[in-house]
Amino acid sequence: MRYAYALTAALLLGGTAATMTLSPIGAQTAQNEPGAISASAPRAGAPMSFADMVAKLQPAVVNISTTQRVTLNQQQQNPFAGTPFENFFGGQGGGSGGAPVTRPAQSLGSGFLISPDGYVVTNNHVVSAGTRNAVVETITVTLGDRKEYKARLIGRDPTSDLALLKIDATNLPFVRFGDSARARVGDWVIAIGNPFGIGSSVTAGIVSAVHRSTGTQPGNADRFIQTDASINQGNSGGPMFDMNGNVIGINSQIFSPTGGNVGIGFAIPAEVAKPVIDTLMKGRSVQRGYLGVGIQQIDESIAAALGLPRNVGELINRVEPGEAADKAGIRSRDVVVKVAGQDVTPDQTLSFLVANQAPGTRIPIELIRDGKRLTLTATVGTRPPEDQLASGGENDDTDGLPGSGSSPQTPASQSLGAQVVALTPQIARQLGIDAGIRGVVIAQVDQSSDLAAKGLQRGDVISSIDRASVTTPAEATAAIAAAKSAGRKTVLIYFQRARMVGGRYVAVDLK
Repeated sequence: MRYAYALTAALLLGGTAATMTLSPIGAQTAQNEPGAISASAPRAGAPMSFADMVAKLQPAVVNISTTQRVTLNQQQQNPFAGTPFENFFGGQGGGSGGAPVTRPAQSLGSGFLISPDGYVVTNNHVVSAGTRNAVVETITVTLGDRKEYKARLIGRDPTSDLALLKIDATNLPFVRFGDSARARVGDWVIAIGNPFGIGSSVTAGIVSAVHRSTGTQPGNADRFIQTDASINQGNSGGPMFDMNGNVIGINSQIFSPTGGNVGIGFAIPAEVAKPVIDTLMKGRSVQRGYLGVGIQQIDESIAAALGLPRNVGELINRVEPGEAADKAGIRSRDVVVKVAGQDVTPDQTLSFLVANQAPGTRIPIELIRDGKRLTLTATVGTRPPEDQLASGGENDDTDGLPGSGSSPQTPASQSLGAQVVALTPQIARQLGIDAGIRGVVIAQVDQSSDLAAKGLQRGDVISSIDRASVTTPAEATAAIAAAKSAGRKTVLIYFQRARMVGGRYVAVDLK
């Protein structure tokens, strides 16, 4: 995260925080004593108490608990696994001679009724297994009057982190979705939920920001309402109400260095949630638009390298073969500025705009390529499941690269602050680099260089410098020389890393 200290984006499960890696209000009037300062009268329309509204809304908010069965293998059972004391108990510490064992587990969260016949909205992570080796056995919904019902899972959408449940009951209190698009920074909001499993609790605050991206959800799901209303672990799935008693958000995440509330919480906006819930209620899966590109935000250095103003569009760093963007002629290094006539901005990202297009729709894509504007037409594809889009981890195995001082310092090395060598098939295999990647590989990095400050490291492959593809140190030298002769002090580098999906652009200052 871009903070002075590490922050945790935590799903608000009761009991533990899952890393991804979200007082009574009133006025008192001072007595008019000699020398005392009289309190100002509250402005017209300011709430003196939320009690009447809460009394109507609270019965529709429910507690949700799950029972899970976790299977542990021998390694997971032994607390001394991986230490010299691994066999201290003669193999008995794991149970049954090391055979897998199962143990119960529980999770807690919140939800709310949206119909009198028992449809309940909550977060997907509230009713999902906490780990890969766990299975959810039962889901229990507890109403405000302490009546308990076994719930059926009607549908879930992991991308938006939403789920729909059903309990068999009638004449239940329920609430309705409101219009979150009308929410403004500074509006009052109320959060109701079950923090830490202590029971139904009510907190109040204001909308701190709208259209907030946390980087934890993909596509059109990465758009949240930020609030300072106190929400904690166990508030997941609970509603955020406006002053008309309508649900404008579903509490989902917090930012916190400790896992507790520090006044930065996030709710899924109703404008995102309601279409998903309506689709799940019809028994259908949610489909989203897809271009098949890798995207980067344009920071100040990249904007300068491209000769563009900051916060204008988003940079394409990867185009997947055969997908919608590839068929439309979109290329890596293009800057997309409009989708279907709507501007691409930090508040309205390319992912958001495309994901909200129906698959099969033909839309105009306006972009900047080499300083020129052009418009292409793309037929939107269907976004694959998130597990298919997840990238693998990084590979730190750089065997096969020359050691420090074993490679001569070229002009490119001196200017970039890194030694580069040709990427041979042998080095590619040892690095785990895809055979189709071409470029020069970084053998050593000067830690005082801007290249090191931008995060590049030994084993990274540089495929292009500005507009020039590079496959040898000589080509890298020529590309840098061309940039310098043009008076440029910064170059745009495209690099790739082992087991990283696609590559990234980074603007690097020359030495």
